[in-house]
Amino acid sequence: MLQEFLNTAYEGLVYAFTALIFFFIGKVVYQLLNKSIDVKQELVKKDNLAFSIAHVGYFIGLLLAIGSAIVGPSQGLWMDVEMIAIYASLAIVLLNVSMLFTDKVLLRKFKVRKEIIEDQNVGTGIIEGSVSIAIGLIIFGAVTGEGNGDLMSGIHLAIGFWLSGLLSLILVFRVYNMITPYDIHEHIEKGNVAVGVGLAGAIIAMGNLIRFGLSGDFESWSTSLTEAGLEIGIGMIMLPVMRYLTDKILLPGEKLTDEIINQEHPNIGAAIVEAFGYIGGSVLITWCF
Repeated sequence: MLQEFLNTAYEGLVYAFTALIFFFIGKVVYQLLNKSIDVKQELVKKDNLAFSIAHVGYFIGLLLAIGSAIVGPSQGLWMDVEMIAIYASLAIVLLNVSMLFTDKVLLRKFKVRKEIIEDQNVGTGIIEGSVSIAIGLIIFGAVTGEGNGDLMSGIHLAIGFWLSGLLSLILVFRVYNMITPYDIHEHIEKGNVAVGVGLAGAIIAMGNLIRFGLSGDFESWSTSLTEAGLEIGIGMIMLPVMRYLTDKILLPGEKLTDEIINQEHPNIGAAIVEAFGYIGGSVLITWCF
């Protein structure tokens, strides 16, 4: 019994040490790709909350992606370490590309770097962080759902579902903009943190639903894409429903839009309630289906 405990503890320490190494590598890669950003300056000297939130979101996404290789069935200690290394490396690449995607596609009407670094726009930082978390969830679902144990197949699955996830986030953004009586880009650029919080909740909720759709054993691309598509469809329906329920149940007697944009100081607390509605709804769906 003692020997079994010691073996388990040893393996756990090796996994944790490997994960920490790739956290460090992820940090270095981020700095290499963003040489104009002085991370220490932003976090310590400037106390840039927008950057802090976006940066922590990046590491949460990385944690989820690394975790996907840890929580699956063991193939032996050193084979597991190799899998962690491969999928963590892939995650670092995909997460950094996802941030570029946020800049060039999701928030294309303004410069995300400028908003976060120069203007310290917290709403923009929240959205960038939420995209990283959603991508981490999607990678987690793709990797843990791998069925045949083939490495190249697993990598192809992770990349393919990552691309599908990016497309779904575009859809989330558009649907969210349709169900809100205000322009998201406009109010985020104005520094409205509440708008960013609400949208971030919708993005993370969709990432969680896609994770759930991908988490079963992989049978075929058509089957997995169909299941993920059903979860995306449920998510699209969930957005307006949860916004309505937030208005009627979670914020009785108040209008969510009034709280978020139609007052001098946007009600961030109300936006947090809205975000909880989306994320809580996605969790409930994964429990019930």
